[in-house]
Amino acid sequence: MSKLYVVPTPIGNLDDITVRAVAVLSHVDLVLAEDTRTTAFLLKHLGIEKKIVSHHKFNEHATVEMVSEKIAQGQSVALVSDAGTPGISDPGFLLVRTCVEKGIEVETLPGATALIPALVQSGLPCDRFCFEGFLPHKKGRNKRLGELQNETRTMVFYESPYRVRKTLSQLAEVLGPDRQASVSRELTKKFEQTVRGSLSELSGWFGEHEPRGEFVIVVAGNSERNKSGKENDTEREE
Repeated sequence: MSKLYVVPTPIGNLDDITVRAVAVLSHVDLVLAEDTRTTAFLLKHLGIEKKIVSHHKFNEHATVEMVSEKIAQGQSVALVSDAGTPGISDPGFLLVRTCVEKGIEVETLPGATALIPALVQSGLPCDRFCFEGFLPHKKGRNKRLGELQNETRTMVFYESPYRVRKTLSQLAEVLGPDRQASVSRELTKKFEQTVRGSLSELSGWFGEHEPRGEFVIVVAGNSERNKSGKENDTEREE
């Protein structure tokens, strides 16, 4: 059946792909890939031969119409990113929205993503959380950090090794040096590591250790704000 399949791929360990994802990738007519070389390596590992077309943030505006037309004409298409679930800090939203607007069926498979393992193993509350993805690099960065001061839910950020020191330092400055957090890197890979502590401790630790790999930063919510909210709720109940 012609449709768009959104297919998560492993974030590191190639064994973390689902049986269902392998079946979908095996039978679709076309695979859209953020990086064709990365996807070609994965498909070769899985023993799948398939036509791969480049679909990334620099060309997605130009390719969504072509892709949606192919699906409308009867082809089935799988969308993958370099790692994890497409649309989560990766290309995917624009194509999904276009297909939805045109009445094209979209089927999203569950699978690998970095934020959930990092959140769960942080040791911080994960019953409620907010995913912030990558903070703005320049414009709007300070404003967004300021807006998060009163966030009571656990916060999850993605960060590159080139900015993780700066981000930890800024988080400590804005949210407070004693705010508890964890930093996970290279999830599911051989050198996977999670470091926990206050934001000031983590900032110091990565000041002494060179950041390598892709990072997920998990930060506790504003506990004082939580306490204040509970007190206000008690007053209202009385």
